[in-house]
Order: sequence, then C-alpha cells, then structure tokens
Amino acid sequence: MKQAAYIVNTGIITAIGNDTAACLDALLHSRTGVGKAEYLKTHWSEELPVAEVKASNEALAAIAGVDAKWPRTAILSAIAVKEAMQPVADKLQGLKVGFFSATTVGGMDLTENVYKEFKEDSSKVDFDNIKNHECGTITELVANHFGISDFVTTISTACSSSANSIMMAAQMIGNGMLDVAIAGGADSLSRFTLNGFNTLMILDKQPCQPFDNNRRGLNLGEGAGYLLLMSEKAMQQCGVTADCKVSGYANANDAYHQTASSPDGTGNKLAMGNALKVANLQPADISYINLHGTGTANNDSSEGKAIEVLFEGKVPVASSTKAYTGHTLGAAAGVEAVFSVLSIRHGLVYPNLRWETQMEDVSFKPATELQQGIAINNVLSNSFGFGGNCSSLVFSKC
Repeated sequence: MKQAAYIVNTGIITAIGNDTAACLDALLHSRTGVGKAEYLKTHWSEELPVAEVKASNEALAAIAGVDAKWPRTAILSAIAVKEAMQPVADKLQGLKVGFFSATTVGGMDLTENVYKEFKEDSSKVDFDNIKNHECGTITELVANHFGISDFVTTISTACSSSANSIMMAAQMIGNGMLDVAIAGGADSLSRFTLNGFNTLMILDKQPCQPFDNNRRGLNLGEGAGYLLLMSEKAMQQCGVTADCKVSGYANANDAYHQTASSPDGTGNKLAMGNALKVANLQPADISYINLHGTGTANNDSSEGKAIEVLFEGKVPVASSTKAYTGHTLGAAAGVEAVFSVLSIRHGLVYPNLRWETQMEDVSFKPATELQQGIAINNVLSNSFGFGGNCSSLVFSKC
C-alpha cells in the first residue's frame, strides 16, 4: 500500500500577496491583482493588463535572502519555498528531501534585456546576465540555496507544469523514494511571453472574465506556489501535522492542437476522471472544483463541457481564481494548489470575479459569491496546458 503525501505547509507569492496569509486575505475580500504593468517594461503597458507582483527584483531578493542578480523567476521561487519550508527547515536531518519545481519562463527576463545588444555586437554582452536562462537553472539556484540535494528536477509542460511536479512528488513519497518534497512552480512576467500570447490573440485588453459568455481572453500573471509534502514518518520526526493530503492526480494528452484544447475536452475528461480513480473517489465526492478557467473562448468551453459529462449534470460548486492572480503559466497549478488547501482548511469557495453572463454552450454557473464555513472535503484542481497536456489534482481533508 502506498504512503500518503501529506500537505504540511504552503508557500506562495502572487500579485495579490507576498505570502499565504496575504493571498488568503485578498481572496476573502475579492481583491484582484490585475492591473497596469509597473516593473515589466513593455510596449503594451497601457493596453494589456497583467497581474504583476508589485516589487522590484531588489526588494524581492531582500525578502528571499538571495542575490538580486538572479532571474525574477528564481527570486519568486525562493520566496515561496522559504515560506513552505519554514516549519521544518532545521528538522530534516536524515530525511530524503526532494525539490520539484516547474517553470516555463526560466531566466528569460534577463536574457531579453541583452538581446538587442547581443544582435549588434555579442562581444559586448555580459554573459553573467544570461547564464541562468535555462528553466533547469532556476530550480538549481533555489535548491542549492536551501541545501536540497537528494532529488532535484524541473518540469516544463506549459500550464500544467506545477500540477505535474506535485503529482511526481506525491508518487515518489508514496513509493518510499522520498520522505519530504517541496513541489510546485514559479514564473515571472517577461516581454517574450506577453508578446507571444498577444500574437496568439488570446490576451484580454480588460481584466479577464473566466467562464463568462462574453469572455475575451486571459491576463498573464506572475508568482510562485509550493506545497511542503511529507510522509507520516517524516511528520513524526519533525513534530508537525497536516490537515489535508494529495489524494489523486492524473496527466493526459488529447494531442488535438499545439495551443488549443479539443472542443469536447477529451484530455480534460481523461485527466479529471483518472485523478478521481487514483483518489478512489466518485464525482459526487468532490466538494469544489478550482477551474483552470483562463478566460479564453476555447479553454473555458472545453473544460466546462468535460465537467458536465464527467459529473453527469450534477456539477459541484466551481470557480476560477485566475481573475485574481492572472494566468501564472508554469506556476498556475502550484498557486491554485495553495488555494485548494486553503479552501479545505477554512471551508471556502472563492467567487469567480467579474462573471456576468451565462455561457451558451455550458449549463452550469460558477460561484459568484464568497462562501465560508462550509464542509470542503475534496477539491479537484484543473490545469490544462498547451499541446493538450492536461493535469488534474485532488486534495482531500485528512
């Protein structure tokens, strides 16, 4: 029988808060982080709203206790990992510890700053500014900073990246390969990603409206979110407890299109259904769905149709939290895993901000009011990425 992967603590930084408590307060008071870019220097600052962490690299590095010359993605990651590890940072002697970190942007924010100069005369470029470009380097910087060396890996599967890192961590703890894992992901805003998504014509020029019939697209965001996962043995050694666990997970791929989901949500259904099987749960056991809900026409429609089929018309309360944080890409599932844990811990359902009009091709309506003090036993959290890479996680109350 596999061991359970218990969730002992969380670490997070997003546009709505620099730690778990601040993010929870913003969720409770419907404060969005979507607005005008201040630290990202972009041609589109007046036209394309983003969900930006409102602090410079220098200020963020001071919080994390790291070098301000690190890529912004690594700095954000270090802040969230520091918070997640806080209860056990000095108690891990003799335990096998792994770090599973997801990213898609990597060190692009620094690389793009020297691109023009590199094209004109590469001999003038300070290569220290681009040595941390690769996604894996971000993970290594943070792992080395916190002294994690038993197992370190990077996952980059678009929007499902952090879900897959959490899934892999839970599997390794479940099979006794690790005692402790810090799993999630981080991504910063960059001109590269903003311009790329704008070229795909899926960015909203207004604050996004997930699951609304008149949705226009997504808002990009940045941040980091991690779970501190532990086996029962590790919790006993460290003197900590958990109120929820990773009970289910699955990854599927419908191979429909490079940047779109299949219209009927084939991969979505597979991921959700298989995650429920791993958790040994029925659809009726799910208390709340944290929707992927990006606000694009294709994504929300395919996800909604898949949910209706899987839940046979009896859809539990559901909402997207990307109207708060924007779409944080590789960090999204990590951020929303933290929100899922908070939902279970505090009995919360978050309102789907800015929802106004019922979708024509999906019959259920997302939650539009904050619900508090309700029994949340199992949360299904969806993350469906480019290339059809679809992942779902189930978090359950202990």
